[in-house]
Amino acid sequence: MDYNSAVLTTCSRLLLLCFIGLKAAEPSEDGGGWSSNSDLRLEDEGLCNIDVLDGSSLSHQQFIERYAYSRPVILRGLTDNTRFRSSCSRSTLLEDYGARRVRLSTANTYSYKKVDVPLQEYVDVFLRPQAADALGSETLYFFGDNNFTEWQSLFEQYKSPPYVLPHTSGAYSFGIAGPGTGVPFHWHGPGYSEVIYGRKRWFLYPPDKEPHFHPNRTTLSWLRETYPQLPEDEAPLECTIRPGEVLYFPDRWWHATLNLDTSVFISTFLG
Repeated sequence: MDYNSAVLTTCSRLLLLCFIGLKAAEPSEDGGGWSSNSDLRLEDEGLCNIDVLDGSSLSHQQFIERYAYSRPVILRGLTDNTRFRSSCSRSTLLEDYGARRVRLSTANTYSYKKVDVPLQEYVDVFLRPQAADALGSETLYFFGDNNFTEWQSLFEQYKSPPYVLPHTSGAYSFGIAGPGTGVPFHWHGPGYSEVIYGRKRWFLYPPDKEPHFHPNRTTLSWLRETYPQLPEDEAPLECTIRPGEVLYFPDRWWHATLNLDTSVFISTFLG
């Protein structure tokens, strides 16, 4: 299947011809068994116009002053989640949790529909590439609606980002999704998102700059149809995060996500 779409970006966006495509996944570093040479993946990682820093170069106080209430940032090397990563490999996760039920949501802004299935069934039946013309209401997505009692043994292995906001505590949301899937634009409180396997592309706007989107159109269709037409002053902040990288997003920032590969990820919502 070919979703190639030539796009001429503005001068300030590097005058590059970008395209969106699907191709056979190339062999890469350990993918945890979630991708193989027969899987599909999205090629285009896009721009990265968000600050990317080594966690050791940013103190907690600097994080509060520069980013916590004002803009997103991507941090590398914040924590060592080697153990959690191992527990999230396909074989280990299905062995330990395959019989447990997960709640799927429709991949639109409001996620009205909920469906409960065993994790094994989700991986075998629902975990597949997103069709370019699918609507959000037609796409079931596993992210967020976790039973914390049943999944507690997994979450206990995760080391969350150490930078917290005053008077907040963290709540985890765990997910697994196929290439081309994602959540369209929405907003909520501040938080972090870390990729365990795969790559996830992010698009963000500040609270006072609501993006143009249809709540039932997927991020993939927005990227193909709306993104190429955006004037320079309406371009989003964006970046693709990879395993071991953590994105922080402030309170009420609009954001949409697009999984470029079969991805395993976890967010820490601060509330």
